[in-house]
Amino acid sequence: MTRVVDSSWFYWAVGVAIGLPICLVILTEVRAALARRGSALTKLVSLVRNYILPLGALLLLLTKATEVSAEATPVRIVSTVLGFVLLVLVLSGLNATLFQGAPEGSWRQRIPSIFLDVARFLVIAVGLAIIFSYIWGANVGGLFTALGISSIVLGLTLQNSVGQIISGLLLLFEQPFQIGDWVDTPSARGRVVEVNWRATHIDTGSGLQIIPNSVLAGASFANLSRPPGEHSITVVTEFAMGDPPDDVCGLLTRVASGLPNLRKDAAPSTVAAGAGQYKTSIPLRSPADDFRARATFTRWVWYASRRAQLRLDGQDDDFATPERVEKSVRIIAPTLRLNHTDHQQILSEVRLTRYSADEAIQSPGQVPKRMTFIVNGRVRLVAQGEDGAVITVRVLEEGDFLGSTTLTREPVSTGAYAVDEVTVLQLDRAAVEELVARKPLLLQEIGRTIEERQDDVRRALAAAD
Repeated sequence: MTRVVDSSWFYWAVGVAIGLPICLVILTEVRAALARRGSALTKLVSLVRNYILPLGALLLLLTKATEVSAEATPVRIVSTVLGFVLLVLVLSGLNATLFQGAPEGSWRQRIPSIFLDVARFLVIAVGLAIIFSYIWGANVGGLFTALGISSIVLGLTLQNSVGQIISGLLLLFEQPFQIGDWVDTPSARGRVVEVNWRATHIDTGSGLQIIPNSVLAGASFANLSRPPGEHSITVVTEFAMGDPPDDVCGLLTRVASGLPNLRKDAAPSTVAAGAGQYKTSIPLRSPADDFRARATFTRWVWYASRRAQLRLDGQDDDFATPERVEKSVRIIAPTLRLNHTDHQQILSEVRLTRYSADEAIQSPGQVPKRMTFIVNGRVRLVAQGEDGAVITVRVLEEGDFLGSTTLTREPVSTGAYAVDEVTVLQLDRAAVEELVARKPLLLQEIGRTIEERQDDVRRALAAAD
């Protein structure tokens, strides 16, 4: 009589009964450790613990412990299910090890999703062929032969369309641009908002331009966002031939330096291009600022050139007519306590000019050389907090003035920016000194204004803390 311990099935049964719980405990601890680290392999270990290990143990019990034939339907069913789970494990493992942990900018991260889909389809096809061939004994060779011939015929029929798709996919693999980059193509200029296997979608500001990837792959285009931090625009302006080039270059550079879109730690520059033309290079933070910066620069240059008596586009400034100057002096007469004699004398000493909206009229720390009286428009006084934030102190209107420290020759503590177009009268320091020498009350008024402005700054800074 044969003893139980002499039977081969006994050792298989004991091995499965002891090995399965031990492996389950080990895999449970491994899964918990991976989960604490946030590893992408956690799901793979869970798949092995929950499905592959139990199915493998069941298959061993069927074929070894109970000695059921491998040709039996239950064994084939269990083997098929195990094969499917192993196929899922292979796909998940490749995705987790090769692509989920891919470094930023590596070739693994740049592979288009359609390539991954095709690779998954091939792995699934091969896996299913192995399962049906070895488990169920199916003849899959004829099927692969038929698919191969059909693919060749279909490829020859659609070679132009397939060629365009492949060109687009190669463009996606190279990734000369990413979502959010600004590009300049032969047919559109704007920001890339979507890239798929067929086309690139570009937001031009006036609509969405859809360009096939095959067109981009065969054309030359510029990525304005690369390298980062290097984007600049060039603005061409033209002045009269008689204007001194150094004065014009200095004016254009100063105006460009005040643009709010200017890139930090970068300075604009201007060169004379000949024939009265000047090229100003303006470094910007992003291509998104191109239009706004160009429009603001052009507008500010128009006003600044007239204040500097330079002839932009060959045009002289005819704004300060005697009638406008006379009317403006009447507006500021109560502020300066002017009588009729003062009024007539000051007409030849004032200068009437304009500032554009958002343009700086006064900078913090500047020692003013003249007093500036507001004739029309509004001016915003600002101070800078300890954290660099710009804080509004107050808004000046018609009749108010700037440069109250002109006589004391002290730097101002506030900046001043035009809220809208501002017309001002400017009076040089010498003329102001002569005027206050005859009017002590005016000097007291200016002193009181200096104290009030300082109090306003302290209150604004305190309220912002």
